[in-house]
Amino acid sequence: MTITLITGANKGIGYETAKQLVEQGHTVYVGARDTVRGEKAAADLGARFVQLDVTDDASVREALATIGAAEGRLDVLVHNAGILAAGDIDGPGALRAFDTNAVGIVRVTEAALPLLRESSNPTVVTVSSSMGSFWAVTNPERPESGLPLALYAASKAAATMLTVQYAKAHPGIRFNAVEPGATATDMTAAFGIGRPAEESARVVVRLATLGPDAPTGTLQDENGLLRW
Repeated sequence: MTITLITGANKGIGYETAKQLVEQGHTVYVGARDTVRGEKAAADLGARFVQLDVTDDASVREALATIGAAEGRLDVLVHNAGILAAGDIDGPGALRAFDTNAVGIVRVTEAALPLLRESSNPTVVTVSSSMGSFWAVTNPERPESGLPLALYAASKAAATMLTVQYAKAHPGIRFNAVEPGATATDMTAAFGIGRPAEESARVVVRLATLGPDAPTGTLQDENGLLRW
């Protein structure tokens, strides 16, 4: 049985990723800030709920301690929690964007490392974005070049870099970042773009179910390696 934790999994890509992994036989822990929504999502999915706010150190520690006590290990960690940060660009907004999209990765990863080391095939997937790719946002042929989302783009660039650096620091654990594709979620509603979340979730699931000989330290999309 594969033990999997997905942050921000009560809706959107996280929810659909959880659904697909449950269908593949994973024991999935739905991590969510909101207890009511998280418990409902877990019940609907046939998963387990754990209260987890990636911006709260105590919440993160308690969530991983709960999983550790119940399972003794963690096989797959999916960093899915994130915010668009499309409002005013100011100090508080920047702190919130980086706290959720980048620092949250550090909090959860550090708390999860002892449990990941107990796995025979430990895998960490960061749901990042091509908006954090310097190549994509400076390429006039790419749609990312025309989207003014400074805080989101910068924090996702940090998320990808953290993933690459964790891969170097922990060669026994596979770390990869993924661009899941433009997706119609609450976060992108203002833009009116994107495909169904279940389609993008398949991209995340592919990286979450790689074998032990698969690459590590990469940013990928549905077509393979993505320049960043």
